Amino acid sequence: MAKFEVALHNEEVRRCVKEDERHREFTDDWADVHYVEVNAGDEQAARDKIEIKYPSSKGFVIQGVSEVQEE
Repeated sequence: MAKFEVALHNEEVRRCVKEDERHREFTDDWADVHYVEVNAGDEQAARDKIEIKYPSSKGFVIQGVSEVQEE
């Protein structure tokens, strides 16, 4: 199983921060990109795993997925 790094942010939090408001559920730092590592068989499986923990229905947006090369 490969390791993937997923870059994501929360679009709802970005909007709140821009409007000088607070999101009711997530902290302001979710307006910035977070990098989360996940083990998966391929890129799509990594996206699927992230979608479960960070659902798009709650404003999360995946900006990119890259495989981590082990040295």
